Amino acid sequence: MHAAPLTTASIAVAMRVLAALTVGAMLAIAVAVTAAAAPDVSRKEAPMLSELVAKGELPPVSLRIPAEPRVVDLERMGREPGAYGGTWRMLMKGQKDIRMMTVFSYARLVGFTDDFELRPDILKDVEIEDGRIFTFHLRAGHRWSDGHPFTAEDFRYWWEEVANNKQLAKGGIPRVMRPHGQPPTFEVIDPQTVRYTWAKPNPLFITALAGPRPLEIYMAAHYLKQFHEDYRDKAALDALVEEASVKDWSSLHRRKARSYRPENPELPTLAPWRNITAPPAERFVFERNPYFHRVDQHGRQLPYIDHVTLSMGSSSLIPAKTGTGEADLQARYIRFNDYTFLKAAEEQEDYSVRLWETGKGAQIALYPNLNYEDPVWRELFRDVRFRRALSLAIHRREINQAIYYGLARQSANTVLPASRLFREDYANAWTDFDLETANALLDEIGLDTRDGDGVRLLPDGRRMEIIISLAGESTEESDVVQLIHDTWLAAGIKLYPRSSQRDIFRRRVFAGQTMISVWAGYDNALPTPDLSPEELAPTTQQQLQWPAWGLHRESGGEAGEAPDLPEARQLLTLYDQWLSASTDAARTAIWHGMLAIHAEQVFTIGIVNGCSQPVVVSNRLRNVPEQGLYTYAPGSYFGIYLPDTFWFAGPGDPES
Repeated sequence: MHAAPLTTASIAVAMRVLAALTVGAMLAIAVAVTAAAAPDVSRKEAPMLSELVAKGELPPVSLRIPAEPRVVDLERMGREPGAYGGTWRMLMKGQKDIRMMTVFSYARLVGFTDDFELRPDILKDVEIEDGRIFTFHLRAGHRWSDGHPFTAEDFRYWWEEVANNKQLAKGGIPRVMRPHGQPPTFEVIDPQTVRYTWAKPNPLFITALAGPRPLEIYMAAHYLKQFHEDYRDKAALDALVEEASVKDWSSLHRRKARSYRPENPELPTLAPWRNITAPPAERFVFERNPYFHRVDQHGRQLPYIDHVTLSMGSSSLIPAKTGTGEADLQARYIRFNDYTFLKAAEEQEDYSVRLWETGKGAQIALYPNLNYEDPVWRELFRDVRFRRALSLAIHRREINQAIYYGLARQSANTVLPASRLFREDYANAWTDFDLETANALLDEIGLDTRDGDGVRLLPDGRRMEIIISLAGESTEESDVVQLIHDTWLAAGIKLYPRSSQRDIFRRRVFAGQTMISVWAGYDNALPTPDLSPEELAPTTQQQLQWPAWGLHRESGGEAGEAPDLPEARQLLTLYDQWLSASTDAARTAIWHGMLAIHAEQVFTIGIVNGCSQPVVVSNRLRNVPEQGLYTYAPGSYFGIYLPDTFWFAGPGDPES
């Protein structure tokens, strides 16, 4: 990749800092090692594929991988070549969770390395001019999982027949492709080259391609054309619509094309494993992609592992099932409070429990809803003095000791110390436990009248009773809220926790029916100036502190409400300035301006960060890092560590 820098030195430094964190020193983890013979590096493909080649059902491996495949240098990554075979077992909550295979397997046009540098992956090369002209070069000979060539036609089909088709893309071109309002010009240069040209720089484009839910700008045209009205006889297409029991051809196309949640076993993929199980199912099986584009440094096609299985069940039972050896690599639906139980079963179940650092701005944060439907409460939530008082009335040190054994950092919801954008005053703003100041701020607002129980009264005479909404997925959250309950009561605020399913939880927030919600902090708390600060401005309905304002921006002003708080409007202005900034210094200044506003305004109330995520790893599973960063963005959890390079040592397969 050339013509423009895509790497960020500070994030690379972040990973080196994380590797030296004291958690690893405080909790030494003994890892059992299973003896295994060295893998046969002369074998260039998995035995299961060699058998299909011998039967004439697959072409030789030399015809299945690109002429210039992506070479994964395991030695540079501190790993070893692997043996082929085995089944990686994971536990998930429900069918929607098969999207985690897209996150974990991490096949991207451009992706992050394990030291957080951006480099081509599916693409052979990327040329960037002036931050606005992007030329993509494909790998000659690259094929979809069904063997059909992957070419510029797959990009053209998505752009012309899907993204610009009002029936298929009702929202139009994705927002990240029109940061200044106008989409790019798209060109097919030749079968292996495409180009996107904007009138102004687009700093969102490349990082969006590398995300955990990547911007998808190509589709398997050869497969999907059969479901498109421009490529299929109407009678035949109508028959397919009726057979699928959907409304129309566009609904059918969207269902068949869904790749982030890969429920369609017939849909070709470029990922290391492809789904072979049709929903509904209690257990999904993913099988190796015989045309996958990566090889190790010995020229051996990846992935090493034959199959991945996702078994569905109650999230509350996943820690227990993991502790009885039913998963080979598991972190999802496991919390820090499961660590002691899981650690106790290590030797008996032949696994190890590793502690990776989470990359969230806060392990748990409170989100006062500035768009709450009740006008009296809404006015309070929009008063910075009230938000500061709520924060000051939280005893973070007590929570850290009681819930996290003192291993976390007491902090606001902000960037982590490993980011070069970190400042201590951002982390410490309004985080001291100071009931005297909290009570003084509440009195200053006019909430100086209390009832016989010591609970403050609102201006209209109602008791100051706050319902805090939780998604009900963790006892950790409820334990933290209980400790907050006790100190808030000392400030005259009565707290009531209420749990609900995640879908209901979010719908109530979006509808303005939630007062304060509990969720994790910033998704990406290790940013550099080149990464988007959109999390800090009202840009999407998904932001729990101002969903109506975020929806207004997300919909282009067609829905939601325009922000009427000066500081929120200022954040949007700064974000728009970042979109047009052309220098590192300008982008850095904008980031600091936005972080400073958040620190002083306390739009979200962080509790602690720098927490540990238990990662349970079978002692037979190799190449999983001892220490890592467990974060959705930008790491895609396991994704940046390339699970296609994980492998099983020793005889036997738990699935056989």
